[in-house]
Amino acid sequence: MSNFVAEKSIAAVRAVDEVRDGMLVGLGTGSTAAYAVKSLSERIKHGLRITAVATSQATEALALRLAVPLVPFQQLSAVDLTIDGADEIDDRFQAIKGGGGALLREKITESASTRVIIIADSSKLVAQLGKFPLPVEVVPFATEFVRARLSALGARVTVREAGGTPYLTDQGNYILDAALDEIPRPREIAAAITTIPGVLEHGLFLDEIDTIMIARGDMVEVRHRGEA
Repeated sequence: MSNFVAEKSIAAVRAVDEVRDGMLVGLGTGSTAAYAVKSLSERIKHGLRITAVATSQATEALALRLAVPLVPFQQLSAVDLTIDGADEIDDRFQAIKGGGGALLREKITESASTRVIIIADSSKLVAQLGKFPLPVEVVPFATEFVRARLSALGARVTVREAGGTPYLTDQGNYILDAALDEIPRPREIAAAITTIPGVLEHGLFLDEIDTIMIARGDMVEVRHRGEA
């Protein structure tokens, strides 16, 4: 197990320690979030009583395989706690997410959550966002139009593919990966992208995150929004 893989697992275990009986827990998507689902499953085996909501079909399949009880998000308006990973996160609790293709459902679930914990290995904490390409979910009809608008913002844009064809999200949409290299003013970029017709969601998470748990070796650094 590589250091970063081990760190993901350690951070996930620490985050799942925050889950209490009776909670409705949001389950993120991606390799790091998968460790949280596995850790949650172990706690359920030892008597923890919770229900969960998955942010993707992949996470739903994993949760069902591990006997984590699920409810459809369509029946919900609020979530107690969501645990998820990030592709990049900075000291201001701003993140790029969506490498796993579930940014729209993640944004909805985390906006509905009383508390959001982001777990990550030490490589994901950055001084400035932007090295990781910014995912943008778009209506397929608007792909080239949105690509041109993102290019006008200075991005190098590619259509995400899987098996030689455009990758389809769980909603049947496309993802454009916008490489900006650096994003010194995330709110300005987020606002500009949101106004483009055909854009459903972008991967900048600027206000949703309450707690960051960053693993460094065998230790986990815990930071809370608003702390000095």
